[in-house]
Amino acid sequence: MADDQPNPSASSEQWRRVRAFLNDHRFALTRRVLAENSPEHLVPGTPLLARQHWIAEQPVPLERVRLRWQPDAPATGLDGGEVELDHMRPQRGDGTPYRYYADAVRDLARPGLFENRSCYRLLEVEACATGPTLTFGRGQYFDVVNVCEAAAHEYAAAALSGPDRYTPFRSAIGDPTDLARRPVMAATSTLTIRHDRRTGDAEFVLHWRDPAKVASGGGLYQVMPVGMFQPSHDAPWNEVNDFDLWHSILRELSEELLGNSEDYGSDTAPIDYAAWPLNQTLAAAREAGSLRVFWLGLGMDPLTFVTDMLTVAVFDADLFDETFQRIVSTNDEGHRVGLEDARGRSAGIPFTAEQVDRLTGTEPMQPAGATLLRLAWKHRRTLLRFPDDAVHRAGEQ
Repeated sequence: MADDQPNPSASSEQWRRVRAFLNDHRFALTRRVLAENSPEHLVPGTPLLARQHWIAEQPVPLERVRLRWQPDAPATGLDGGEVELDHMRPQRGDGTPYRYYADAVRDLARPGLFENRSCYRLLEVEACATGPTLTFGRGQYFDVVNVCEAAAHEYAAAALSGPDRYTPFRSAIGDPTDLARRPVMAATSTLTIRHDRRTGDAEFVLHWRDPAKVASGGGLYQVMPVGMFQPSHDAPWNEVNDFDLWHSILRELSEELLGNSEDYGSDTAPIDYAAWPLNQTLAAAREAGSLRVFWLGLGMDPLTFVTDMLTVAVFDADLFDETFQRIVSTNDEGHRVGLEDARGRSAGIPFTAEQVDRLTGTEPMQPAGATLLRLAWKHRRTLLRFPDDAVHRAGEQ
């Protein structure tokens, strides 16, 4: 092949090398981008980007979070097909470049879960003393891949090339917290806590996300469950029926902790949440106070600009044990992480200062999960309703 002719094979191999480097070094790259850029919008003491009014001063009961639907919101000018990405586009076999990052991922490094499903696109966050109002429109999952993973890939390529490498696409994005600048799809990240009110002890479930299975956040620890805020299926009747934060959390609890299928039959009819036994049980528990679900805020990963809504679900121990007696160790996105107890069994992670500091300080954890743990520990008295004599048993010294 002549020197001036394109070499699709070399182009795709170089792209794969950068993609592998990104997946292997997400934690280190995140620390590097924070050290280099000193982002303006950073949640104090955490690695997450957020505007001040995005983080609640106190935990907000989930039912006080209001959602507004704006289906006809105009598209943003940025969609991941910009010329600023030309320098890192791999070539197809015929020598033409891929326009979108998601197309390259599909052909060159496809993970186990990779489908361009409809999502709810975050448009606006309005603060209120009683609870926020979130406005959403229509979006697609590949909007996340085309912008967020492309921006992270560009940064990884720059890290491999040297300290002076320019990142024009990240510059084109500008302020990542500007919701009008790019399409923003939000995941719902839920810290699930098992709380024994009799002893004051609490533990939480922790996930390791497998880079071979997921398109974003692979190789990192994360709270669980986590899932994109989206309809259960692209059939039109699901758009309104599934537009509910609790319904989203419920489906993720079913899928990630119980290993149930994502196929709800909603391609032919909407989910009847009122008749779903799991929802009946947990809705009654919420009413009785044995399950308490809170909103803590939302923020963005400084490396990828992926957006997470931060929620906490606190289960009384008896309810947790009954609901998740068949909790799975492995699911479609990775595996659950536990500590070995005295009997050699895998258990949850103790919700203590020691474990929170370890996971948020030195372990490779997603910024959203690390921030959620930090905020939950800060607000532990509200979340867990500690009796005074249980404080020391819960890890406060």
